[in-house]
Amino acid sequence: MRAGGLEAAISPAVGGSLLSLALDGVNLLRRAPDGASDPLAMASFPLVPYANRIANGRFAFDGRNYRLPLNFGDHPHSIHGFGWQTAWTASETLAAATRLTHDHGGGDGWPWPYRAEQQVALTPSLLSMSLSITNVGDLPMPAGLGFHPYFLADAATMIQFDADGLWLSTPDMLPDRHAAADMLGDWSRPAIVRGDTLVDNVYTGWNGTATIRRGDGLRLTLRATGAGFLHVYRPPGSVDFCLEPVSHMPDAINRGGMATVVPGDTARVAMTIAIDKIDQTLPKSAGIA
Repeated sequence: MRAGGLEAAISPAVGGSLLSLALDGVNLLRRAPDGASDPLAMASFPLVPYANRIANGRFAFDGRNYRLPLNFGDHPHSIHGFGWQTAWTASETLAAATRLTHDHGGGDGWPWPYRAEQQVALTPSLLSMSLSITNVGDLPMPAGLGFHPYFLADAATMIQFDADGLWLSTPDMLPDRHAAADMLGDWSRPAIVRGDTLVDNVYTGWNGTATIRRGDGLRLTLRATGAGFLHVYRPPGSVDFCLEPVSHMPDAINRGGMATVVPGDTARVAMTIAIDKIDQTLPKSAGIA
């Protein structure tokens, strides 16, 4: 897809994922290698019918117990739902927009049939994505949604967002203790994102906006609706990082924090990434270790 100098590529076969997003040939998200078939190598992938982890792949809903497959190597928890590991169908394709669908008929530990839909569109300075899940079955079902974009960071890249708290994590990356939003560093002011420690935490009370200021003078503004949580993932020393707008915290289904969608109803999240140029003189970092 292309609009002006903004170009994106999508792979319906690999989890309905975004392969790339570039402006005038400059990558804005991590570009998937040619021929890549692993969703974890993509520029972004959808999270449906839940985001992040469900502890040990086990949960209870409406008085019954369920077990999901452990879908992430030797990791002890189920992660990110089904959509990212499923082929989607491109049901509509235009020069600057596309629509993808993914149908789950039940089974694999998630007995509720649903239809998921993504809509992706470009303007010369904006990527917009929406993700929805519709309950096509006869019983209420739990549902969660999100996006998992990988942004690029040079040594000068800063991020900024506002939240009211964060969940500290156990060693196996489940929420452990709610803490002040600045416990791991103050992201409420522009701060350098690259660092030598792992950040893999969900922020609560997020206001739906995050700003990325790159050393090349580009500013990316992420905005989301339907996503009250922002999961920040920064591998140590990595040149990419994730700001994931999600509708719930990790393991929410076991903690009373996941929405229920009744038959025939639809839940939605949406994300936009706006791109513009800023002054090369960036503010001083608040300093994130």
